Amino acid sequence: MNKLTVKLGCFCALFLAFACLSSAQQSASDPSLFTEASAAYDAKDWAKSAALYEKLTQAHPEVPRAWFRLGASLQELGQLDRAIEVYHKALAAGTPALYAEYSLATVYAQKKQSEQAFEHLDKAVKAGYNKPEQLSSDPYLASLRSDARFAKLIDQANRNLTPCTYAQENRQFDFWVGEWNVETSQGGIPAGQSRIEKILGDCVIFENWQSNGNPYSGKSYNIYNTALKRWEQFWVDNVGGSIFFYGNLSKDGVMDYFTDELPQPDGTKLKRHLQFFPLGPDKVRQFSQGSTDGGKTWHVEYDFTYLRRK
Repeated sequence: MNKLTVKLGCFCALFLAFACLSSAQQSASDPSLFTEASAAYDAKDWAKSAALYEKLTQAHPEVPRAWFRLGASLQELGQLDRAIEVYHKALAAGTPALYAEYSLATVYAQKKQSEQAFEHLDKAVKAGYNKPEQLSSDPYLASLRSDARFAKLIDQANRNLTPCTYAQENRQFDFWVGEWNVETSQGGIPAGQSRIEKILGDCVIFENWQSNGNPYSGKSYNIYNTALKRWEQFWVDNVGGSIFFYGNLSKDGVMDYFTDELPQPDGTKLKRHLQFFPLGPDKVRQFSQGSTDGGKTWHVEYDFTYLRRK
């Protein structure tokens, strides 16, 4: 598991833990009052919501969601100083910083205290806040958008949202992305078509292969593993085959993959070496070799050239 996966996984776990813990605490404490308060909050009946969540925070100060919703209700009622006090209590009770700090920033922006607003927005994005569209559209933040610092916060929120888009290592295999006609490198015989695309927040280079003249097809998932500092490819096909490759981009820009020695039906062990050579903006060579003697000698399995469709 790579660091980006861990980071995003922790972010999702943090959100789920916050929601689940609050829900469990609510159910175990005073379900009818929590249900009534939640209904008022969802209906945007802010006065009723504030009154009910005020009772709940007094009876159950350990529930972070109650504090957070009380803060939001007070903010909507225009009780901004009290909202700030309550949001800090929500943070102390366990509300994730990215939510509490963002909300504090919006209150300070309403109060026309831009420096404090930027201070809390900065804390929010450093904590993982990843909603650039909300930043761009939240009416409470309108007074901040002309400040040069705001654009930097938008940029960081985008980076939090899709970190792979901005990581240099994750972009090393982008030369393979596109719609391709594929032919044999020797003789130019059509071999198939392939669509290579970026998916899952640009973290995965996703291959879709279809052979010419037969129904064989397959897909591969390519990702940079930051924990192991290497590229990995998982190939699967429509006849039950699967291959795991791993490697790195060489100094001359070639994606260099290998497999372990894999047992074959005839009792031998096959090691594969798969390479991708960028030959300009519209051409890629894919060259596969195999070895049954531990890499002492190699035989060509296939040699393809990808030509970008115009």
